[in-house]
Amino acid sequence: MQKTYGPKMCELLKRRLMELNAADTLADISHLPPPRCHELTNREGVFSVDLEYPRRLLFVVANDPVPQSEDGGIDRLRVTEIEVIAVEDTHDKKHQRRARK
Repeated sequence: MQKTYGPKMCELLKRRLMELNAADTLADISHLPPPRCHELTNREGVFSVDLEYPRRLLFVVANDPVPQSEDGGIDRLRVTEIEVIAVEDTHDKKHQRRARK
């Protein structure tokens, strides 16, 4: 990781992975800084936590089936498994266009 992302980013990435691993449910990860866990508006079902701006750690719910709340969203209190899918800049306009197709 250090070779790919550098020392500061590597430490942040390790910290976020440890936080996610230690959480009992996704609701345990704060939507406020520093992790700022939230579902991306441009990619349904994909969540992110902040790393070193502009990069984020992206993941999806791995529970099968995905726990749903009454309003049809994902019930974070019942999410106990995730799958990390990427580290990337979600502000990249080119990538956002690709994700919408």
